[in-house]
Amino acid sequence: MMKADGFDAAIIGSADRCGSPTMIAYDWDACVKILQDRDGMDLEEAIEYMEVNVLGSYVGEDTPVFIRGMSPRCQCPPIVEEV
Repeated sequence: MMKADGFDAAIIGSADRCGSPTMIAYDWDACVKILQDRDGMDLEEAIEYMEVNVLGSYVGEDTPVFIRGMSPRCQCPPIVEEV
């Protein structure tokens, strides 16, 4: 399993998907909070950083997953796509 550097405190477990290896699962909101606290980003900057630099970094099938809406005080807007 591949880890996302600097986000160990946001690990919530692992995720499995048919045909894919087990991946580390991160709490998206906790990652955003880490960026705010550690790097002094405001909410908008932290969300943009997550979307561009973290989610945008596909490194193969071991790439970690980031789960939104896990924190009870989630400030990040949900992403809902119709299927």
